[in-house]
Amino acid sequence: MARPPKNPLIPTRDGVSPSCVALPLRPAGDSRWPTLLDFLAERLPAVDRGAWQQRLSDGQVLDEHGQPVRADNAYRGGGRLYYWRALDDEPEIPFEATVRFQDAHLLVVDKPHFLPVTPTGRFVRQSLLVRLKQATGIDTLSPIHRIDRETAGLVVFSLRPQDRGAYQALFRERSVDKVYEAMAPLNPALALPRVHRSRMAEDPEAFYRMTEVDGEPNSETAIALLERRGAWGRYRLEPVTGKRHQLRVHMAALGLPLAGDQFYPRVRRGPGEAEDYADPLRLLARAIAFTDPVTGEQRSFESGLDLKWPSPG
Repeated sequence: MARPPKNPLIPTRDGVSPSCVALPLRPAGDSRWPTLLDFLAERLPAVDRGAWQQRLSDGQVLDEHGQPVRADNAYRGGGRLYYWRALDDEPEIPFEATVRFQDAHLLVVDKPHFLPVTPTGRFVRQSLLVRLKQATGIDTLSPIHRIDRETAGLVVFSLRPQDRGAYQALFRERSVDKVYEAMAPLNPALALPRVHRSRMAEDPEAFYRMTEVDGEPNSETAIALLERRGAWGRYRLEPVTGKRHQLRVHMAALGLPLAGDQFYPRVRRGPGEAEDYADPLRLLARAIAFTDPVTGEQRSFESGLDLKWPSPG
C-alpha cells in the first residue's frame, strides 16, 4: 500500500514525523466507533484507551487541517488523523553517530552499532533519523537506503524531497558500489575470494530471520579475506543485491558466522531481550560510491569506524 503524501499542515515534533491513520467509511447502519476515541482505541491498541484519552486531551491528535480533535468528537469516515509516536519505556542507546559529509543535497553519517536508522518497534527517538533531525533542524531528511540496526557504518540521507526519488532509484537499479567489512572465523578449506549466490526468503518459523531456500538465486555477494588474526579473519564483502540480512546469511551458510551475530546460524538472543553492548555484530558498512543523479558528480565515501577484533577465546 502506498504511503499517503506528507501533509504540510502537520509538523514534525522533536524530530519525530507524524504518523497517519485513515478513517474508513462505514456501511449504512454500522454503529462501530461512536467517537474518535473509540476508533483509535480499537484500531491502534498498542496505545491503551487511557493513553489515547490523554493524548486527545493534550491536543496530540490532529485532523487533516492541522486542528486538534477531541475524544468525544463523533466518528466520521473518509478523513485522516495524525499523531506522533511516543514510547514511555524507550531504552536509551549510549552511542552517537558522526557526520562524515554534508552539502546541499546529501548528508552522510557513520551510524554506531545498535542504533536503528528509522523509528521501528521499541525505538522512536532513539533512532538515527530522529536524532539527526533534532541535531540539524532539517525536517526533510530522508535515508536513501538502510542498514541493519546491529550493523555500523555509512548511511546516506537526502536533504531535499525533490531529490529523494532519484537517489533511491540508484539502489533499486543496483547502480551503487557498496563495500562492507566483517569479522568471522577462518576456514582454510574454503577457497577465497569467491562469489556466493542463493535464493533467500523469510524464515517461516521466525519472521525476524532470513533463510536460504531452493530455487533461482535472488542474492549475490562477493567475499574476500583481508586479514588473519589467530582463529579470526577480517573479510571484505561486496553485495550485488540488497536482501535483508544478506551478508549475515551468506557468511553463515559458508560456515563463517559473523562474530557477535545473535541470529545466525542460530538464535542466541530473542527479540526484545537485553543486548550485550560489549559484543556487537562485527559488520561495518565501510564504503559507498555512485554517480550522483542530481549533480552528476562522482560520489565516494568511506567510514571512519573500525571493527573490534573478537577475543581469542
